[in-house]
Amino acid sequence: MTVTIRVATAADTPLILGFIRELAEYERLADAVEATEADIRRDLFGENPRCFCDIAELDGRAVGFALWFYNYSTFKGRAGIYVEDLFVSPEARGRGLGKALFRGLARRCEDAGLGRLEWAVLDWNAPAIAFYDSLGAGALDDWTVRRLHGEALRKLAGS
Repeated sequence: MTVTIRVATAADTPLILGFIRELAEYERLADAVEATEADIRRDLFGENPRCFCDIAELDGRAVGFALWFYNYSTFKGRAGIYVEDLFVSPEARGRGLGKALFRGLARRCEDAGLGRLEWAVLDWNAPAIAFYDSLGAGALDDWTVRRLHGEALRKLAGS
């Protein structure tokens, strides 16, 4: 069994969107996916990339991904990485692919002098929480995520 982590290329666009849809299905949010291949191609591989993606392969077959972007800690005075999505296909779980994806991101943080690696997890996703705990990740229970989107965002923007 060979686990490989590689940087995604534009040719991976359909694969990435497929992983996003699989993740959304698992998270019971399939109806929330609006992304298209054009969106993925523009934002990951366009002139001004907004985010980045690593692909996990098992014996040469793509079975997972991590989609991430840089954030910034004003308190630390250093950038970090925020993992928007991490997914490993059910048939490939338990073989070290998720850990390999996180290890690659942790190395990227260390090599670039970044201050942190962070992400969010749904509170009902016990298997993911147990996995993150096994990596040594701590929960930020004193923070609550807030979001503006849709009509509320347009209203605030004055649109």
